[in-house]
Amino acid sequence: MTAMAGTPDPDGTHPVSGLDEVVHQRVRLGILTIAHEARRVEFGYLRTQLDLTAGNLSKHLSVLETAGLIDVEKGYEGRRGRTWITLTAAGGTALAEEIKRLKLLITRVETTDNREDR
Repeated sequence: MTAMAGTPDPDGTHPVSGLDEVVHQRVRLGILTIAHEARRVEFGYLRTQLDLTAGNLSKHLSVLETAGLIDVEKGYEGRRGRTWITLTAAGGTALAEEIKRLKLLITRVETTDNREDR
């Protein structure tokens, strides 16, 4: 097998070179995906769905918020303090780009796996 085998990325680089370290991390990718699906998600729901401690989730949310990928809103529901997370436009774009790159990687693997010259 040569380096030329497989499906090339449209910009000529390997798809892995376009993965965003902030987005690609497993927990942060999960946060962005859930926020995309829900439009607005509560901290406790994320913690439960991703099986994280509150501290661990908070650190990941800080990274995403600093990168401008999510907005964090603190408020109250009744007397209980709540934190809600929403995806920003930049977060939606970053998630879409990450998914695009992952699809390119999958295509390369599937194309290579289907070759008969092995």
